[in-house]
Amino acid sequence: MKIVNLHYQNHGKLNFLQMLKKGSKLYSILTGTCPKCHEESMYKVKNSYILSKVFDMHEKCSHCGLKYKMEPSFFFGAMFVSYALGVGLGIITFLVSHYGFQTNLKTSFVAIMLSLTCFMPIIMRLSRNIWINLNIGFDKDWKEKLK
Repeated sequence: MKIVNLHYQNHGKLNFLQMLKKGSKLYSILTGTCPKCHEESMYKVKNSYILSKVFDMHEKCSHCGLKYKMEPSFFFGAMFVSYALGVGLGIITFLVSHYGFQTNLKTSFVAIMLSLTCFMPIIMRLSRNIWINLNIGFDKDWKEKLK
């Protein structure tokens, strides 16, 4: 219950701004920063749409020293996360196009393919961010541990 208590303020209402601050997993996932210290981007190039560099990551964090690839094939698990994100995006796209815009099934299918193609670089990076954050948590005392 400690985690829940950190995010509830103002008479039990969820404070979303607290969830987006350094120290939360959501901050690291959305910004692509080191999951341990939240000080540095894990990626050499921040733009996800430079496709030749979408997977180029630093070997380790220059602040806390965390190795991003803890073992060979560490990010293979991110494929499952990527699949789930892709399915979720496909479902949302179908619902919006088919029921929101009243399109036929062929047009909805095209809309799904276009949205998956457009968002795939973001999905690939988000899935890596989610995967590493599932395995490594924020350490507020990382500076003291380096001494």
